[in-house]
Amino acid sequence: MAWSTSQLAELAGTTVKAVRHYHKVGLLEEPERRTNGYKQYQVSHLLRLLQISRLAELGVPLAEIASLGRADKDPDEAIRVLDAELAVTVDRLQRIRAELALILRHRSPAELPAGFSEVAGELSNADRSLVMIYSRVFDESAMEELRRSIKSEPRTAVDDELEALPPDSDRTTRQRLGELLAPAMARQLEQSSWLRDPGTKTLRGPVDAQTTVTTALKDLYNPAQLEVMYRAHLISTGATENLAALEAALDAEAPDASGLPNHSADDG
Repeated sequence: MAWSTSQLAELAGTTVKAVRHYHKVGLLEEPERRTNGYKQYQVSHLLRLLQISRLAELGVPLAEIASLGRADKDPDEAIRVLDAELAVTVDRLQRIRAELALILRHRSPAELPAGFSEVAGELSNADRSLVMIYSRVFDESAMEELRRSIKSEPRTAVDDELEALPPDSDRTTRQRLGELLAPAMARQLEQSSWLRDPGTKTLRGPVDAQTTVTTALKDLYNPAQLEVMYRAHLISTGATENLAALEAALDAEAPDASGLPNHSADDG
C-alpha cells in the first residue's frame, strides 16, 4: 500500500502544506515516486509523520523533533526538558491569572507593576505613572517597600488638593499644603528607608536613577506641585536651613509694588 501526499496528510490528521514543510526542514524523508511523478508514501513515512505531529502537538519545537530521530527512538530526555519548560510556563501563567484577578477586583490599570493593583485607588494619575517608571529604575525589594507604604497611607483630601493644584497657585497655599503633606511623607520615609538613599536600590546605578526620576517628576507634575512636595520633604527631614533658603529665593523672585522682581540696591 502506498499513499499520495494528500492521502498521507489526511490519514495523519495534518495538511499537505505541513507535510511539504517537514520535507523542507528535513524532518520527513522524501518518498520514491511513481513513473508518473507522484510520490509513494509508505508505512515508515506515516509513522514518522504521526510522531512529528504528536510531538508538535505536545509543544516540542521542530528543531528538537529533528534530534529525536525515527519513531522507534526514545524521546524521554526531550520530553523531560519540555515538561520542565512547561512547568515554568504554567507557574508564570498562574501568577498572571492571580494578578488579573486583582486587577479586575480593584478595577485598576493593567499597566501598573505587579502587586500595585490593590493600591491603585490611592494614587493619582501622575503617581501611577511615576510608580511605573520606578519599577524600571529600582529593584523588587524597593518596590515592595513602596507598595506597603502606599497601602498603609490611605488617600486623603490633601492628596486630592495636591493633584488639583494649578501651576499658578499662590505661595500661601503652597506653604500650607507642604506642611499638611509633610507628616505622611515622614511616615513614608520611615517605612521605606531606602527613599533617604535611593541609590542603594537602583537597577542601573544611582546616576541613571536620578536622571530618570528627575526627568519624570518634571514632566508629570507642574512647578507648584513640585514645590509642595519639595517643601514637604524638607519639613519631614528637618532640613530647616534649606527651607529657609527656599523662602529667601522666593522672596527675591517676588515682584515689588512696581510689579518688578525685588533686587537689592547693589544690583544697580
